Order: sequence, then structure tokens, then C-alpha cells
Amino acid sequence: MRSETNLLPLIVEPEQLAEHLDDPQLLIIDVPLKADSYETGHVPGAIFLDHRRLMVGQGDVPNDIPSDDALSELFSSLGLTRDTHVVAYDDEGGGWAGRLLWTLELIGHTRYSYLNGGIHAWRADGHPESTETSQPKSSDYQAEILNPDILIERDELIERLSEKGFAIWDARAPQEYRGEKGQNKHLGHIPGAINMEWTEAMDPERNLRIRDYAELITTLEAQGLTPDMEVVTHCQSHHRSGFTWLVGKALGFEKIRGYPGSWQEWGNRDDTPIEK
Repeated sequence: MRSETNLLPLIVEPEQLAEHLDDPQLLIIDVPLKADSYETGHVPGAIFLDHRRLMVGQGDVPNDIPSDDALSELFSSLGLTRDTHVVAYDDEGGGWAGRLLWTLELIGHTRYSYLNGGIHAWRADGHPESTETSQPKSSDYQAEILNPDILIERDELIERLSEKGFAIWDARAPQEYRGEKGQNKHLGHIPGAINMEWTEAMDPERNLRIRDYAELITTLEAQGLTPDMEVVTHCQSHHRSGFTWLVGKALGFEKIRGYPGSWQEWGNRDDTPIEK
């Protein structure tokens, strides 16, 4: 549940953020897909986050959640405090920014927003950019998973596949969903999963902002995804589905969850059911 004292709404427009750039409570984080995006130009005062730090980075499921210690080190290095309001954005329409905000929700830090459209919308609207590197002032943030309900692990997912009111939103490309493309041991999709590629929730005519909410709700309902359902979203690494999780949250899907293992885990095992 988001606090009513949050500085900014969940989805913040560039002009709204521009009015708050000097607020000391604000921590603006640029978490781009391409590292040179930050150097090219970023929101003034934004700090850079290497998206790889949002994942464990090793083992059979390198895209899984880092340990509490690693998350504590990460958020302390970014200068996060309990009172900080984070605004996240990226250069690709919300994937890594979404994964960051999902991680914040996971550790119970609900003071956060997404800059709608990211750097593309900020730039297109003519707001000032900086090329200077902003160094965060480190803090002592002790992270732990306080909100485990927003994630789901493989075993629970297998158990609940045929449950009424439970749905899976596969945010990968249709070719991946159909098993025509991929680098995994097994290709295809989780039985019963509904495929809507993450980019379908973006509006290319509005600099990759989230599409019109009413239009999106109608599209999702036509696919069989409704706000009253418990919806699990995933992709290959819970990067693209970081964005679809955020979209679901913005649309009022109160029981939307992320599967951090995603197809990297599911598609490389021999004991997970798969459809094509």
C-alpha cells in the first residue's frame, strides 16, 4: 500500500518531476540498458545505477534476487533512507526502472515513482539535461524482504497453474512464447500463460509513455487479464516484466506479482511443465 505522504504519484510526468528537482527528499536514479545513455545526458541530479546490481549475477538463475546483504550494500551505496522518495527511469521504456521499483516494493520501501517515458519523454519535452556525474551520499540502509507477496517462486507457481482467478502474463516476444526463439534448454511457455509483449504497453507516439490506461485495461481484459485476478508476470530474466509489473500496479491490479526466476529458470529445468 502506497503512503499518502508520498512526494509524487506512482507514475510521474516530466513536468511534475521538473518542479521537484531541488527537493532534498528526492533520489533520482537512472538505470539504463545502455551504460553510455547516462553519459549522453540525464535528468539533472540523477545518479547512475548499473542494472546488473539488481540481480544476483551468478548460479543457475543469475537473474534472481540478490541477498539481503547485497541489497543493503546496494541501497546504502545509492544513499537510500527510509524518508527518501525514489524516482526511477531508464532509456528503454521502463524495464530496468520497473525491476528497481519492484525490488524497492519487495523490501518494503514504497516511496517511489516512475518517470513516464524515461529519458526519451524528458528529452522530448525539452527539459534540461546534465552530463555531469552525480555522486550519491552513502547511507546505512538495512534491506530485507518485507513484502514477499509481490514475488512468486517456481514451486508455488507449479502448484497453482490451473487455479481459478490466477493468471500468468508472459511479457516476452511472441516468438519466444511460441517456442520459436530462445537460448534455453527448453522453449515454449508456462501452461496457460497469456502473451502480451512488454512493448505493447508502451505508446511510441508519446515517447514510450505507458499507453492510455482505459485502452490498456480493455486490451488486457480481452486477453483474459482483469484487475481482480492474481496475476504473475515474467519474461526471460524479470527485466521486461519489471515494466509489466509496474504497468499492472498503475492500472490497479492489486495482486500483481513478479516471477524473478522467469524463463531463465523455468526453461532450463526438466521438471517444469511447458506448452508450445
